[in-house]
Amino acid sequence: MRKTFMAKSCDIKRDLYLVDAKGEVLGRLAASVARILRGKHKPIFTPHADCGDRVVVINAKDIRVTGKKAKDKIYCRYSGYPGGLREMSFEEMLIKNPTQIIKLAVKRMLPINALGRDMFKKLRVYKDDKTPQFSQKMIKLSV
Repeated sequence: MRKTFMAKSCDIKRDLYLVDAKGEVLGRLAASVARILRGKHKPIFTPHADCGDRVVVINAKDIRVTGKKAKDKIYCRYSGYPGGLREMSFEEMLIKNPTQIIKLAVKRMLPINALGRDMFKKLRVYKDDKTPQFSQKMIKLSV
Protein backbone atom coordinates (compact mmCIF):
# COMPACT_ATOMS: atom_id res chain seq x y z
CA MET A 1 0.00 0.00 0.00
CA ARG A 2 1.39 3.43 -0.99
CA LYS A 3 1.17 6.35 1.35
CA THR A 4 0.55 9.91 0.25
CA PHE A 5 3.72 11.99 0.31
CA MET A 6 3.65 14.99 2.64
CA ALA A 7 6.56 17.42 2.39
CA LYS A 8 8.42 18.32 5.56
CA SER A 9 10.68 21.31 6.09
CA CYS A 10 13.77 19.11 5.64
CA ASP A 11 12.55 17.95 2.18
CA ILE A 12 12.15 21.46 0.77
CA LYS A 13 14.92 22.96 -1.37
CA ARG A 14 14.34 26.63 -2.17
CA ASP A 15 15.47 28.26 -5.41
CA LEU A 16 15.57 31.94 -6.34
CA TYR A 17 13.62 33.01 -9.42
CA LEU A 18 14.04 36.25 -11.38
CA VAL A 19 11.01 37.66 -13.20
CA ASP A 20 11.25 40.62 -15.58
CA ALA A 21 7.91 42.49 -15.58
CA LYS A 22 8.76 44.65 -18.59
CA GLY A 23 5.75 44.60 -20.93
CA GLU A 24 4.00 41.78 -19.02
CA VAL A 25 0.27 41.78 -18.23
CA LEU A 26 -0.33 42.26 -14.49
CA GLY A 27 -2.74 39.38 -13.85
CA ARG A 28 -0.75 36.78 -15.77
CA LEU A 29 2.48 37.82 -14.07
CA ALA A 30 0.89 37.77 -10.61
CA ALA A 31 -0.63 34.32 -11.19
CA SER A 32 2.69 32.78 -12.22
CA VAL A 33 4.55 34.46 -9.34
CA ALA A 34 1.92 33.26 -6.83
CA ARG A 35 2.25 29.73 -8.23
CA ILE A 36 6.03 29.77 -7.65
CA LEU A 37 5.66 31.28 -4.14
CA ARG A 38 3.10 28.62 -3.24
CA GLY A 39 5.24 25.76 -4.63
CA LYS A 40 2.61 24.35 -6.98
CA HIS A 41 5.25 23.89 -9.69
CA LYS A 42 7.04 21.25 -7.61
CA PRO A 43 6.17 17.55 -7.51
CA ILE A 44 6.41 17.63 -3.69
CA PHE A 45 3.66 20.29 -3.35
CA THR A 46 1.81 19.96 -0.06
CA PRO A 47 -1.13 22.33 0.55
CA HIS A 48 -0.50 22.81 4.28
CA ALA A 49 3.29 23.36 3.98
CA ASP A 50 5.30 26.28 2.65
CA CYS A 51 7.25 24.51 -0.09
CA GLY A 52 7.52 27.48 -2.48
CA ASP A 53 10.56 29.30 -3.78
CA ARG A 54 11.75 32.89 -3.48
CA VAL A 55 10.92 35.35 -6.29
CA VAL A 56 12.50 38.66 -7.33
CA VAL A 57 10.49 40.84 -9.73
CA ILE A 58 12.29 43.65 -11.57
CA ASN A 59 11.04 46.48 -13.82
CA ALA A 60 7.72 46.89 -11.99
CA LYS A 61 7.32 50.36 -13.53
CA ASP A 62 6.89 48.75 -16.98
CA ILE A 63 3.93 46.50 -16.08
CA ARG A 64 0.81 46.85 -18.22
CA VAL A 65 -2.89 46.02 -18.06
CA THR A 66 -5.30 45.27 -20.88
CA GLY A 67 -8.37 47.18 -21.99
CA LYS A 68 -9.41 50.34 -20.14
CA LYS A 69 -8.13 49.13 -16.76
CA ALA A 70 -5.34 51.72 -16.71
CA LYS A 71 -7.98 54.42 -16.22
CA ASP A 72 -10.81 52.41 -14.63
CA LYS A 73 -8.98 50.20 -12.11
CA ILE A 74 -9.18 51.73 -8.62
CA TYR A 75 -7.10 50.78 -5.59
CA CYS A 76 -8.92 51.50 -2.31
CA ARG A 77 -7.66 51.56 1.26
CA TYR A 78 -9.47 52.56 4.40
CA SER A 79 -7.92 53.93 7.59
CA GLY A 80 -10.87 52.93 9.77
CA TYR A 81 -11.79 56.51 10.58
CA PRO A 82 -14.77 58.45 9.19
CA GLY A 83 -13.80 59.93 5.84
CA GLY A 84 -10.69 57.74 5.74
CA LEU A 85 -11.35 56.06 2.39
CA ARG A 86 -8.47 56.69 -0.03
CA GLU A 87 -8.72 55.80 -3.70
CA MET A 88 -6.05 55.78 -6.38
CA SER A 89 -6.27 54.78 -10.05
CA PHE A 90 -3.87 52.35 -11.69
CA GLU A 91 -2.15 55.19 -13.58
CA GLU A 92 -1.56 57.18 -10.37
CA MET A 93 -0.31 54.09 -8.52
CA LEU A 94 2.07 53.29 -11.40
CA ILE A 95 3.64 56.73 -11.00
CA LYS A 96 3.71 56.87 -7.18
CA ASN A 97 4.47 53.28 -6.17
CA PRO A 98 4.72 50.71 -9.00
CA THR A 99 6.00 47.96 -6.71
CA GLN A 100 2.79 48.07 -4.67
CA ILE A 101 0.72 47.11 -7.73
CA ILE A 102 2.48 43.77 -8.14
CA LYS A 103 2.63 43.12 -4.40
CA LEU A 104 -1.13 43.62 -4.00
CA ALA A 105 -1.95 41.43 -7.01
CA VAL A 106 0.25 38.57 -5.78
CA LYS A 107 -0.82 38.87 -2.14
CA ARG A 108 -4.49 38.58 -3.09
CA MET A 109 -3.74 35.32 -4.97
CA LEU A 110 -2.13 33.64 -1.95
CA PRO A 111 -4.00 31.95 0.93
CA ILE A 112 -5.39 34.40 3.48
CA ASN A 113 -3.83 32.92 6.61
CA ALA A 114 -0.46 32.61 8.37
CA LEU A 115 0.85 30.32 5.62
CA GLY A 116 0.05 32.92 2.95
CA ARG A 117 1.78 35.63 4.97
CA ASP A 118 4.93 33.48 5.19
CA MET A 119 4.81 32.83 1.44
CA PHE A 120 4.44 36.55 0.71
CA LYS A 121 7.62 37.34 2.67
CA LYS A 122 9.62 35.51 -0.01
CA LEU A 123 8.64 38.07 -2.67
CA ARG A 124 10.84 41.04 -3.55
CA VAL A 125 9.70 43.65 -6.07
CA TYR A 126 11.89 46.42 -7.52
CA LYS A 127 10.71 49.23 -9.79
CA ASP A 128 13.76 49.07 -12.08
CA ASP A 129 16.41 46.47 -12.86
CA LYS A 130 18.72 47.38 -9.96
CA THR A 131 18.45 44.74 -7.23
CA PRO A 132 20.78 43.65 -4.42
CA GLN A 133 20.11 39.97 -5.23
CA PHE A 134 22.14 40.00 -8.48
CA SER A 135 25.10 38.45 -6.66
CA GLN A 136 23.05 35.28 -6.09
CA LYS A 137 22.37 32.55 -8.63
CA MET A 138 18.86 33.04 -10.03
CA ILE A 139 16.64 31.07 -12.37
CA LYS A 140 15.05 33.27 -15.03
CA LEU A 141 11.32 32.77 -15.28
CA SER A 142 9.40 33.69 -18.42
CA VAL A 143 5.72 34.35 -17.82
